[in-house]
Amino acid sequence: RNIWYMEDDIRYEKHGRVRLVTINRTKHMNSLDFSANDKLVEVWKEFLNDKDARVAVITGSGDKAFCAGADLKSYTMNYATQTATEFREQYTESLGFGGITRGLKVNKPIIAAINGYAISGGLEIAEACDIRFCSPNAKFAHQDVNWGFHPCDGGCVRLPQIVGIGNALEMILSGEQIDAEHALRIGLVNRIYPLPDLVSSSLKYAEVLSSRAPLAQKYAKDVVLKSGDMSLQDALRLESRSFYDLGQTDDLDEGTTAFREKRIADFKGE
Repeated sequence: RNIWYMEDDIRYEKHGRVRLVTINRTKHMNSLDFSANDKLVEVWKEFLNDKDARVAVITGSGDKAFCAGADLKSYTMNYATQTATEFREQYTESLGFGGITRGLKVNKPIIAAINGYAISGGLEIAEACDIRFCSPNAKFAHQDVNWGFHPCDGGCVRLPQIVGIGNALEMILSGEQIDAEHALRIGLVNRIYPLPDLVSSSLKYAEVLSSRAPLAQKYAKDVVLKSGDMSLQDALRLESRSFYDLGQTDDLDEGTTAFREKRIADFKGE
């Protein structure tokens, strides 16, 4: 392991072809102010542009919180001084909270290792990940309705796709917290690991993903995310076209050759 990039608020570590992103604001329950949010955006851009980086794991520092959302003191002070037009221009046209919730397309697998509270914007970051693992102490909530607004960085869109409309509306309309077992039951998280093992288990799983064909993962993720808005016929056509495009890659040749030769494939992402 080595530190590839580090700031006071955000850590970015290299583990082979896996990258570990840590929100390091323990005293603030790993909530993000504007500065930390901007740093996290830059980290995702670094991950996206790094050809050697195959999979990312994101977690929070400490043992209490993954991310408690936005640091409301900094956000509300900023928005209180803006006109409606300024708000729309800055917020709706900018990258979403945490960098991956809106506007920045990351076509590599991302795993959330949720080590405590994932609240509002923090939960939206987790929802924007592809796979979610958590510890038994994890708590999940969209608490926005308690303060007069609703999820605005993908929560109203992604959560129903993950857990179904009924479960999503129960969380969004009530603002109530759910625990790890409830989250597992409704499909919000994939697995629960003991807190001391959460990050190491997530990294181990990420290593497995990093050994798979990166182009196949990229294309499959694209089909899964795009097909939800399509008719069945159009979605199946998209899947077939994606499969055809994969057939023109060197990775497919390597994969089929490795299968015939009974060896592990060495994918290059080409």
